Amino acid sequence: DLAATAAARARIVLRAASAVALVVLAAVLTALPCARAVAPVGQVTAADTPNDPGRSIDVAWTLSPDDRLPDPGDSLALTVLAYRILRAGPGDSLVEAGTVLAGQASYRDSGVEDGVPTIYRVETVGSDSSLALSPPCAPAVARGQWFHGKKTVLLIFMLAFCGAVIGLIQQARRGRELYVRPIAGLAAVDEAIGRATEMGRPILFVPGLATAGDVATLAAYTMLSRVARKTAEYQTRVRVPCYDPMVMTIAQDVVKSAYLDAGYPEMYQKDDVFFVTQDQFSYVAAVNGLMIRERPATNFYIGKFYAESLILAETGNYAGSIQIAGTDEIVQIPFFVAACDYTLIGEELYAASAYLSREAPLLGTLKGQDWGKAAVVILVLAGTIAATLGWQGFVDFFATQ
Repeated sequence: DLAATAAARARIVLRAASAVALVVLAAVLTALPCARAVAPVGQVTAADTPNDPGRSIDVAWTLSPDDRLPDPGDSLALTVLAYRILRAGPGDSLVEAGTVLAGQASYRDSGVEDGVPTIYRVETVGSDSSLALSPPCAPAVARGQWFHGKKTVLLIFMLAFCGAVIGLIQQARRGRELYVRPIAGLAAVDEAIGRATEMGRPILFVPGLATAGDVATLAAYTMLSRVARKTAEYQTRVRVPCYDPMVMTIAQDVVKSAYLDAGYPEMYQKDDVFFVTQDQFSYVAAVNGLMIRERPATNFYIGKFYAESLILAETGNYAGSIQIAGTDEIVQIPFFVAACDYTLIGEELYAASAYLSREAPLLGTLKGQDWGKAAVVILVLAGTIAATLGWQGFVDFFATQ
């Protein structure tokens, strides 16, 4: 009996201890934070990218509720690390299209096929490497647009500019005198050639160190034609040392044609337009030697020049020559300004052809460019005023992005 009583009491104590242990364990588990996965993003939408040539879809979504800055006081708080954008075509499995960091709610997928319905899902990546996949969005189809809607203002400006150029060319052909502001360097060309004729000394024309197709070299051909024609009329010799063989060939034809147009084809001497070398400073040394030996009355530096610009100009200054320079190399312009009598700055080099030839197409184009630049200045001022006064509609009309 005593043994049975002791066993019964032991069972009662064991049951009570088990109950207490369960209560304590439940309290501990309740106090601990519950483990959970990162929250998925909200609604996902996809649409064709506007104003593009195609093969692109814009995907957008609502940020995950866990997309926030980490709380320093809560080491167990979940945050978002990144979003994976997954896409699938008809009957295809999901493939990764790209990844963006937390805080971003859009993605442009540029790897799709035009005309193919594509669905997207966004997978949220948590700080504990947990993943949450969003429901699929409605299918989107990529298509190219024929016209960029944001470029309308550029189209209007281009049509207005082309119309102005064509109209001015027609006016010039009908004999209307189009005003071109005086350019000192171009106005002095005839004077410089006349000085060489009076002194009985040659003229030196240096067409720069660029290739035959460079824009500055093309401008040099126009100036060379004018200079050669005047030298033919004044019976003066012009010397043209060339850095590039192709430039030499074209320069020979330019000078020959100018002499023919002036009515003195017999005066043309092929050896006056010659090739020197394609080594930069060897070429400069040869041209400087020519200046010192022949003492030309006038030097023209028209074209593209580099580190040799000041060396040439200083040597010509030492030789006592009148010097007219023009280049589109902005860095070299100050050296020409310091050492030459006249300098064509920037686009004045390109205006030389219209200024010297007075041909209707060139004059009309030059005046059209002037009108276009004036219109741009007016629009910039108007846009500044509109932005200052908050006229957002006016500002948005000129937005091209």
